[in-house]
Amino acid sequence: MTFNAEALKAKHRQVRDNQPENLRVRIHRAISWLARAEQETADLDAQFIFLWISLNAAYAADFGFEQSEREQTRGFIGRVLANDHQGRLQDAAFQKFTGPIRTMIENRFVFEPYWRAMREHDSSDRWETQFAASKRVAMKALMERQTDVVLSIVLDRLYVLRNQLVHGGATWNSGANRAQVRDGASILMTMMPIIIDLLIDDPATEFEGVAYPLVREF
Repeated sequence: MTFNAEALKAKHRQVRDNQPENLRVRIHRAISWLARAEQETADLDAQFIFLWISLNAAYAADFGFEQSEREQTRGFIGRVLANDHQGRLQDAAFQKFTGPIRTMIENRFVFEPYWRAMREHDSSDRWETQFAASKRVAMKALMERQTDVVLSIVLDRLYVLRNQLVHGGATWNSGANRAQVRDGASILMTMMPIIIDLLIDDPATEFEGVAYPLVREF
């Protein structure tokens, strides 16, 4: 079953009173940003950013360096996959958005070593060698249905796209390099309802406290 934000919100109301505070807040915030993303049918830049915030809301703890955010994302997806007993994320990865995943994997503009080579004026073929190796690993994982490996590589690519947009490394609604924004939004729009629904169904998963807990003003 596929849920939108409104259906997830209704489902969450039925169980939220029995959930730990930090999980309840995570789910509530993630649904709110998913709902906002669903409204952005014409602006893919905005839709992707709202979806990434929804993902952040679901897993984020206290951030230090940005690398720790990437590691937290991977760890979170690992925990979600461990509780995905029906293989819903696997089905999504290998049936619903195989095309966007493949094009994302093959897109050098969301491969960090490519941009590092550009910044450092590195004229060697080092990034191309790394890119080819990354694609081989990803395609092997796709063929062998290794969901954790595939999603880890895809999220790495999406993290680069997130940085481009959030840190002003791209022009809004640019005519250049739109494929990664379209595919990134498509992937997250498929993943986030499943992830949120899995969190609602499995409140036993342990999470650290949220980085910005709810503080009520009186």
